Amino acid sequence: MLRCVGAALVTLSLSYSALAQPLTAYTDLQNEVMVWDKGLIHKVDYLPPTSMKIGRSAIPYIDNSNSFKIYYNGGVKTINPGFTNAYEATDNLVMYLNAKQLNVFDRGNTKMLAGICNTYYLGDSVLLYLDEQRSEYKVYYNGQTYTVESFIPDSVLANVKVSDNVVAYDNFANQFRIFYHGGIIPQEEYPVSSFSVGRNTVAYVDANRQFKIFHKGKTFVIDDYPPQTYTAGDNLVAFVSNDGYFKIFYEDSIRNVGFFNPATMMVGDNIVAYKDPSGYLKVFYKGDITDMETYFPTGIVIKYNSLAYINSANTLRLFTEGEVYDVTNADLQSWELDYDVIKYQIGQNMFRIFYKGQEY
Repeated sequence: MLRCVGAALVTLSLSYSALAQPLTAYTDLQNEVMVWDKGLIHKVDYLPPTSMKIGRSAIPYIDNSNSFKIYYNGGVKTINPGFTNAYEATDNLVMYLNAKQLNVFDRGNTKMLAGICNTYYLGDSVLLYLDEQRSEYKVYYNGQTYTVESFIPDSVLANVKVSDNVVAYDNFANQFRIFYHGGIIPQEEYPVSSFSVGRNTVAYVDANRQFKIFHKGKTFVIDDYPPQTYTAGDNLVAFVSNDGYFKIFYEDSIRNVGFFNPATMMVGDNIVAYKDPSGYLKVFYKGDITDMETYFPTGIVIKYNSLAYINSANTLRLFTEGEVYDVTNADLQSWELDYDVIKYQIGQNMFRIFYKGQEY
């Protein structure tokens, strides 16, 4: 039985709008950069980029002349000509460094966050970073900047994890803290033994060896003993309890899957994929379990609401939002899962996009 140990006080702020349809991109045989967006293919550059990363709402890349560009909302914006030396993309944010200057691209706007930064942690909508000029740890979230640690000794935070919209860490006073929805929650007055983070969710073992889960502002005592293993995802935690039961916490309740420790378990965003005692591949998604294969395939990729792999019949199989699709059984040059979009290549110049049961 779950024991809630009280609701944490959370300062609420405006959240990001509903997620847009995801993007993908590729370079065709003519070396032109093509972006798939809302079912349409857009030509965005005439020469292959030196590097590219796929975000859900934006695609940043270094072009052939070393300029840093971002595709967003149907167009390409040149950010700077040759100054960017590192960048990352998530759901809502693009983080990039010009030398040691930390910048963020958020919903079409750019903002300089720190003049000197060597330490940062990026999530889908949060960015924790050390502003070395001010000696402060700060979080960028939903267009605002928050100072979370202002006294910085001659060291960096050693125990930090960032997920989609959560930052969890042991501070310099050895107290466990959670940043969530624009506020710092004093979760524990002592450092934790271990922890794992996901969207709206932090699972951890406290100083008294109790297993707890913070979820959407509430903290639940799951067990008085630490689990054998556990991993947090988006609004879920998959774990094997101290007494050997495989369980999944999802949206404030626990499902007892069975008395076994999965030989293989993969947790990604909204999905838990695991090998059951018979060796079968099963997928947990938003409260339901789907039987996928009578064996556990290699090369499984999980992104957001989707899982993909090539099965023993040489078919590219996709589980997405509770539905199963056999995408193609053609011999593939390559394939890639970007969020819930599958991009695959047949031959040298035939690219296909598959999304929610439709091929483009």
